[in-house]
Amino acid sequence: MNFDAFFKITYGLYVIASEHNDKKNGYIGNTAFQVTASPPLIAISCNKDNFTCSLIEKSQRFSISILKQETKAELIGLFGYKSGKEVDKFISTEHFISDKGTPIVTEDTIAWFECSVNQVVDVGTHLLFIAEIEANQLLDGEAAPLTYAYYRDVKKGMAPKNAPTYIDKSKLETPDSPPTKSDLVKYRCLACGYIYDPAVGDASSGIQPGTSFDDLPNDWVCPTCGSPKSMFEPLQ
Repeated sequence: MNFDAFFKITYGLYVIASEHNDKKNGYIGNTAFQVTASPPLIAISCNKDNFTCSLIEKSQRFSISILKQETKAELIGLFGYKSGKEVDKFISTEHFISDKGTPIVTEDTIAWFECSVNQVVDVGTHLLFIAEIEANQLLDGEAAPLTYAYYRDVKKGMAPKNAPTYIDKSKLETPDSPPTKSDLVKYRCLACGYIYDPAVGDASSGIQPGTSFDDLPNDWVCPTCGSPKSMFEPLQ
């Protein structure tokens, strides 16, 4: 199977958020599409393992925030690669709670939609939520939306493991790629774009300057998004 062909399907990138019993969470989604115009229905695909999925099931509500093309890597890392069971993603994120109790992210957002679920389809690893749009707002009519193609080709990012479009990185590597000695080589996180510089180290994790990428502990993770070492590639 040619996995590169899947990357030619057009997607956007969004923050999908929900709340139930004072517990709120959100994740980066890349499958949100309008189903009908009247009534205005929209659908999202959510991995069953996502904390947000259970919140949507219980509350029957969610919001969609369309991200700008130049969305900060930190925001993508926070909502795309950190668990809401361990981190409150909204403490440092611009957002508001609607009159109906739905959290709506406005940071780096072009437009948002507030939705009420009216149908759920089980598709195995994911649930397909079909919902009616109850409210929306355009925040920036001039900004370009962040697409998955731009995220991959320009920002050099990859989908998180729970995304419908996730493909194991090892399946995309070419066998002809030469091994790289990482003593002085910088490494880039494929998830959020963070650059590990051996000359600088990682003070937040107690990594001293001069530590090569190979010498980082196996349990070291990206300080921006929490991705493991396996999600890093050398910068040539």
